[in-house]
Amino acid sequence: MRVAVLSKDYEPLTYCDVERAITLIYLNKAEAVKNTELSIRSVSVTIKIPVVIRLLYKTVKKYVPSVKYSRKNIHARDDYTCQYCGVKKQLSVDHIVPVSKGGKSTWENTITACQKCNSKKGNRSPEEVGMILRKKPTKPNIIIDIKWEDFFPD
Repeated sequence: MRVAVLSKDYEPLTYCDVERAITLIYLNKAEAVKNTELSIRSVSVTIKIPVVIRLLYKTVKKYVPSVKYSRKNIHARDDYTCQYCGVKKQLSVDHIVPVSKGGKSTWENTITACQKCNSKKGNRSPEEVGMILRKKPTKPNIIIDIKWEDFFPD
């Protein structure tokens, strides 16, 4: 279970696991902003399991974890849109330089493509087929999928 972490000023920072969140609350370094109905009990303390915590001290350095290379994050980076035609249905991941021709699975060589465009391109480069990319793929430097809705889903 992930716990959203907010700065002292309620700015989204990152996620942490439940154990870390409870440790921060217990050490008075954070407060729970939103809890679940579940709780963890010891002999002397009962703490509700948090969903969102807020750090109580000003953070000097903002921690931004590197974004993992994954299918989900490629689609999020490309706004769940085919980078050839703009369709938002039947999406897959396409290698710009095909793997069979030495292309690697990297942020700069993979994009979101619909099944139709991916099949049309096949085992060739976009230039060979006359397809144009909507934007050049790059590695994102921030967490792609953090939104306020993640912190307060109700």
